Amino acid sequence: MVQVKKEKGFTLIELMIVVAIIGILAAIAIPQFSSYRLKAFNSAAKSDLRNVMTSEEASFAENQQYVAVTKAIGATAGPTTITNTINGTLGKSTTAASLPGAKLSKGVSLIIPSGTITAQDYVARTKHWLGDKTQKGSAATGITTSTATAGGKVI
Repeated sequence: MVQVKKEKGFTLIELMIVVAIIGILAAIAIPQFSSYRLKAFNSAAKSDLRNVMTSEEASFAENQQYVAVTKAIGATAGPTTITNTINGTLGKSTTAASLPGAKLSKGVSLIIPSGTITAQDYVARTKHWLGDKTQKGSAATGITTSTATAGGKVI
């Protein structure tokens, strides 16, 4: 009597079904991943804005003036820039000052125009290079707006 070996393996139809299932899962997961990634970039800019605003209040407590950062700093040339020191001027003067302890995450840019600084208020804006929103906050109202903007750096 001749014994017949039974071959083990997958049929072509089984492999095609597995590939189709993986394709369907990928079609669902990739857009969700992109959405979460965008939210993370926008959240990084918002978090950095919160930290800058806290540093602004610390600077105000020490100098009785807010710090202006009239030219955008941080990720102005590309998304890989990390800013560990934020330098500017006191109010509308030319006296150099820095924001104590404030840092910008990789890819985030910041601007605090001197034209927005008054004795009691300022307006700061941050944006992540790969995000789609500019975060805006002030001393009087906190973080108030998050507006859709095109481009990489804060305006």
